[in-house]
Amino acid sequence: MNKVIVDLHIPKDEWLKIYRGQTNLVYAVSRDGRSLQFPANILSRYTTHDGVLGSFEIHFDSSGKFKSITKL
Repeated sequence: MNKVIVDLHIPKDEWLKIYRGQTNLVYAVSRDGRSLQFPANILSRYTTHDGVLGSFEIHFDSSGKFKSITKL
Protein backbone atom coordinates (compact mmCIF):
# COMPACT_ATOMS: atom_id res chain seq x y z
CA MET A 1 0.00 0.00 0.00
CA ASN A 2 1.23 3.50 -0.87
CA LYS A 3 1.01 6.48 1.43
CA VAL A 4 1.60 10.21 1.54
CA ILE A 5 1.86 12.64 4.42
CA VAL A 6 0.23 16.05 4.11
CA ASP A 7 0.20 18.99 6.47
CA LEU A 8 -3.14 20.76 6.27
CA HIS A 9 -4.52 24.03 7.53
CA ILE A 10 -8.01 24.58 6.17
CA PRO A 11 -9.53 27.57 7.97
CA LYS A 12 -13.14 27.52 9.09
CA ASP A 13 -14.37 29.76 6.23
CA GLU A 14 -12.75 27.52 3.61
CA TRP A 15 -14.09 24.37 5.28
CA LEU A 16 -17.60 25.86 5.23
CA LYS A 17 -17.36 26.08 1.42
CA ILE A 18 -16.64 22.36 1.36
CA TYR A 19 -19.40 21.62 3.89
CA ARG A 20 -21.91 23.59 1.81
CA GLY A 21 -20.97 21.63 -1.30
CA GLN A 22 -19.28 24.46 -3.19
CA THR A 23 -16.35 22.12 -3.72
CA ASN A 24 -15.74 18.48 -2.87
CA LEU A 25 -11.99 18.12 -3.41
CA VAL A 26 -8.98 19.13 -1.37
CA TYR A 27 -5.78 20.00 -3.22
CA ALA A 28 -2.54 19.58 -1.28
CA VAL A 29 1.20 19.03 -1.63
CA SER A 30 2.66 16.11 0.28
CA ARG A 31 5.78 16.41 2.39
CA ASP A 32 7.76 14.74 -0.39
CA GLY A 33 6.58 17.33 -2.93
CA ARG A 34 3.84 15.40 -4.75
CA SER A 35 0.68 17.27 -5.68
CA LEU A 36 -2.52 15.44 -4.93
CA GLN A 37 -6.23 15.85 -4.68
CA PHE A 38 -8.62 13.81 -2.62
CA PRO A 39 -12.28 13.86 -1.57
CA ALA A 40 -12.90 16.39 1.18
CA ASN A 41 -15.26 14.05 2.99
CA ILE A 42 -12.34 11.91 4.21
CA LEU A 43 -11.48 14.79 6.56
CA SER A 44 -14.95 15.08 8.13
CA ARG A 45 -14.08 13.35 11.39
CA TYR A 46 -11.11 15.71 11.88
CA THR A 47 -13.17 18.90 11.59
CA THR A 48 -13.15 21.32 14.52
CA HIS A 49 -14.75 24.72 15.05
CA ASP A 50 -11.58 26.23 13.56
CA GLY A 51 -11.59 24.05 10.41
CA VAL A 52 -9.10 21.26 9.73
CA LEU A 53 -5.56 21.47 11.06
CA GLY A 54 -2.88 18.83 11.35
CA SER A 55 -0.66 16.29 9.65
CA PHE A 56 -2.31 13.32 8.00
CA GLU A 57 -1.11 10.07 6.51
CA ILE A 58 -3.25 9.03 3.56
CA HIS A 59 -3.08 5.43 2.37
CA PHE A 60 -4.10 4.32 -1.10
CA ASP A 61 -3.86 1.16 -3.15
CA SER A 62 -1.66 0.54 -6.20
CA SER A 63 -4.32 1.98 -8.51
CA GLY A 64 -4.48 5.21 -6.50
CA LYS A 65 -7.80 4.48 -4.79
CA PHE A 66 -8.21 5.90 -1.29
CA LYS A 67 -8.00 3.33 1.52
CA SER A 68 -7.61 5.17 4.82
CA ILE A 69 -6.47 8.33 6.57
CA THR A 70 -4.80 8.74 9.95
CA LYS A 71 -4.08 11.93 11.84
CA LEU A 72 -0.48 11.99 13.03
